[in-house]
Amino acid sequence: MVLMMNDYIARATAADAQIRAFACTTQGVVEAARQAHNTSPVVTAALGRLLSAGAMMGSMLKGEKDLLTLQMKGNGPMRGLTVTADSQGNVKGYADVPDVILPANSLGKLDVAGALGQGSLSVIKDMGLKEPYVGQTLLQTSEIAEDLTYYFAASEQVPSSVGLGVLMNRDNTVKQAGGFIVQLMPFATDEVIDKLEQNLSKITSVTSLLDAGNTPEQMLKILLEGLHPEINDTMPVSFVCNCNRKKIEKVLISLGRQEIKDMIDEGQEIEVNCHFCNTHYKFSVEELKGLYRKSR
Repeated sequence: MVLMMNDYIARATAADAQIRAFACTTQGVVEAARQAHNTSPVVTAALGRLLSAGAMMGSMLKGEKDLLTLQMKGNGPMRGLTVTADSQGNVKGYADVPDVILPANSLGKLDVAGALGQGSLSVIKDMGLKEPYVGQTLLQTSEIAEDLTYYFAASEQVPSSVGLGVLMNRDNTVKQAGGFIVQLMPFATDEVIDKLEQNLSKITSVTSLLDAGNTPEQMLKILLEGLHPEINDTMPVSFVCNCNRKKIEKVLISLGRQEIKDMIDEGQEIEVNCHFCNTHYKFSVEELKGLYRKSR
């Protein structure tokens, strides 16, 4: 499943490379996820925030085959979120429980923290080494942006500011989505840090920036005002799932002969569902017999 949109990430440096920054617009990606999983508004907001973060963090990976997985597990009714991204701007994800309905929080906003509850964030980077890198932190606010800000400081020792947002239309489609990540390099001076903190304190929300018509490049210029920002490049972002029938067949074969035989004996077609894009794959009894023969 591949959906192309006008979503993209802009990457920048500022203050003579003392700062690196990323900003993205992901309305199409988040709307594609909403449609694929039929998510409720609060789940769309939560998943959309993590998809935006995943796309930007994926773009930090160096290798072409490197993969990033963000997993949030909580004790709230949504239970958890999983997002996977690569270094080329391809991202996909799902919520454990997609149809959670909650009243608005005390600020009148979608209650993402209430849906997720208390729990943990895992960041898994598969860079082709024997073991993937795994960083884990406890959720601080369960609002997602603050939890990633905390993760960068605690696990990667990189002082960062993360902003994420999803704005819904009245018909529950996605109006705006996107975010930013601003990171300080170890040699950043006090003056640069002070100026950046000043700039960040003026930002009300990501969605208000996007809804005012700001592009990712303009968002970066606002965030890095007075710090001589340089936009380095841009990269398209797409909701892409690389599942296909062949891969599902391999999964079924890997279950073993006895498992496949049990399915055949039941005498009914089976349906396998991809978590990430909700595509359904059906296999008839005859097709299962073919897989049984292959699984010797």
